[in-house]
Order: sequence, then structure tokens, then C-alpha cells
Amino acid sequence: MNIGLIVAAGRGYRVGGPLPKQYLPLAGQPILRHTIQALARHPAIDAVQVLIHPDDQALYDDATAGLEKLLAVRFGGKERQDSARLGLEAIGPLQPATVLIHDAVRPFVALETISAVLDVLKRGAAAIVGVKLADTLKRVEEGVVTGTVSREGLWRAQTPQGFRYLDILRAHRHAVRSAPETDFTDDAMIAEHAGLRVEMVPGTEDNFKITTAADLIRAEALLSAA
Repeated sequence: MNIGLIVAAGRGYRVGGPLPKQYLPLAGQPILRHTIQALARHPAIDAVQVLIHPDDQALYDDATAGLEKLLAVRFGGKERQDSARLGLEAIGPLQPATVLIHDAVRPFVALETISAVLDVLKRGAAAIVGVKLADTLKRVEEGVVTGTVSREGLWRAQTPQGFRYLDILRAHRHAVRSAPETDFTDDAMIAEHAGLRVEMVPGTEDNFKITTAADLIRAEALLSAA
């Protein structure tokens, strides 16, 4: 069994307005609904588990009405890492083989990208999606450029980030025990901390994370052009 796990418990309001960004409308439907559909439409994804904030139950119910493949919603934790771990613990009784952990506000992940991640998991423990850096990187201190950083071998990480289920569950538990003060910024970092080999799968520029008003305008344009 392959399960998609969507972390949607954040309180991001940077896009503007009274709603957490995952519930803002995109082409007439909440962003979260588009994201769930993007994962659920893949034939190899058997179920989708969503983690939400306890205050968002009504918003979630409205956003997901009528959708298929959804497991009973679960509440997330204080930090993203906590939410992902709680989601992994929740799906344990289903004994999934793999789990794909995805951002709630990346609604444009391609079927081909999901397939590429799953293909790696047939032979490896972990695979994440990313895009090679194209811009020149500068190190800056107090507004002054102090050096140029080579972009050789550097990628921008995206999601989904896919793992063999038991491997990433153990990695999350290990992170809590061994590094409780560490700010793990994504699940791949947790896997790396546990010593797992993480492979990179090329993503697309369209698989961006909606975090600003400009991103939302870009998303609307993408859907209009489809």
C-alpha cells in the first residue's frame, strides 16, 4: 500500500486574508482540495492522510467534501515535524509499504513526478523531488556581498518526499530521541540524520509552494492556461 500524507496543520497567513493559506480559494476551490486531488488521482496512491490544525475542522470538511481515497482526518502537532510524525503513527495499522509526504500548498505536482518517486522506492529507502539551482548564489553580511557560493550540486528541495514507511517512521522516532532541539526543515533531513540514503528525483518549476500573493496569482494563471 502506498499512502500520501499531506501536512496541512500550519497557520500560514502570509498570502493575506483571514484564512490559513491552504484554505484560500484557487479557481473557486480551496488550495488543499487541489493538492489532495493531485495525489489521489495517481493510480498507485491507495489512500491520502491529511493532518490539520484542530481549529480547522469545519474548513477541512468543506474543502474535502466528496473526495475519494481520504482517510479519517488527524490533528497535527506544534511543528511540521510533529505533524508528520503523528501522521506516520496514525497510518501504522494500515501497514503501508511506502509513504509520500507532501506540502498542503503544492497543488501542481505532476503524475510523472509521483511515479518517479515511487520507482525509486522499489529499490531504495528514500526519494525526494527537487530542481537544480540556476541562479548565482551570494553570501551577504549586513547588506554587503562577502562571497560567491558555487551552485554545483545544489538543488531546491520540493515535495513529495517518499520513503519506505518503516524507515521514515523509525527515523522520526530517532530524531525525537537523539536531537530534540534540532530544527528539521523537511523529512529528508530527518532521513539523512538517521543515515538513510536519499535519492533526488528531478521535479518541475510548476511544482512550487504557494506562500505569497504573487504565488497565488501565478497558480491562477497556471490553471487558466490548462
